[in-house]
Amino acid sequence: MSPLEMPTAGWIVLAIVQAILMLMLAPLATGFSRVIRAKIHSRQGPGVLQDYRDIAKLLRRQSVAPANSGFIFWIMPWVLVVTMLLIGMALPTVTQVSPFPISGDIITDIYLLAIFRFFFALSGIDSNSMFAGIGSSRELTLGILVEPILILAIVVVALSVGTTDLGYISHALANNHWQHPLTVVLAGLVCAFALFIEMGKVPFDGAEAEQELQEGPVTEYSGSALAMVKLGLGLKQLVVAQLFLAIFIPWGKASSLSFGGLFSASIILLIKLFVVFLIAGLVENTMARVRFTQIHRTIFPAFLVAVLALIFLIFGW
Repeated sequence: MSPLEMPTAGWIVLAIVQAILMLMLAPLATGFSRVIRAKIHSRQGPGVLQDYRDIAKLLRRQSVAPANSGFIFWIMPWVLVVTMLLIGMALPTVTQVSPFPISGDIITDIYLLAIFRFFFALSGIDSNSMFAGIGSSRELTLGILVEPILILAIVVVALSVGTTDLGYISHALANNHWQHPLTVVLAGLVCAFALFIEMGKVPFDGAEAEQELQEGPVTEYSGSALAMVKLGLGLKQLVVAQLFLAIFIPWGKASSLSFGGLFSASIILLIKLFVVFLIAGLVENTMARVRFTQIHRTIFPAFLVAVLALIFLIFGW
């Protein structure tokens, strides 16, 4: 399916259902991460469904905003959810092509991720809260350090395959069209590192850090608005995990819209997501915290590996 080709009704339905399921499963993914954290810390902790209860409770409460907050403060929760749903609709999660190719270009997806971070950080500044402003500054700084690595890694893969269409990239790698295998492997490692940070994991973000700087931009949110923010942040974790799987682990997908193929591909996808979140949870809770002022020293080697992948691509490796 061409990126500019209008998808048929079947593909549109699949894209919508796919996005809705991601939205429904986002609290389950974050709840699973909390369960892993509790087990590693040798405590009982909340149940895997606790995030559903928290969001349901917040949705029944009134949203209160600072007196000096502006328009950005109110629309930010919706921007978080909508941008992630647009990416989720386009990801070739259970099929070999993108079900919604209009937003299935990796450049578009990178911009949507940037919009997510921009509004998330800007809302903290718009709230006129000093604490939220510090958190926003931290979020933007982290984005400046991480996004070039992510962009370079994905662009290297796109250049290797010869297209920026996410569906074509996934299909090509799934069918072993690895013209530059070493380049793709290095880009995959760097992309996994960058997306690990995008998921908000330690040592780059503190576990349960509402009282720290990680969630500084959402300090002033409450009620249903806070529920939407939590849903958007959880949805981002699920989306970026599936973005990595769609590009670098693209096997086990349906070749058509048949029920049997989609069902088996969905089971395989759930298994892959379970493994990804399990590994991310184990790494997150077995690493020491890093001071924010030292994060660039951790990220810079990953940038060098991304540059090395680009050099390997130039030499045809």
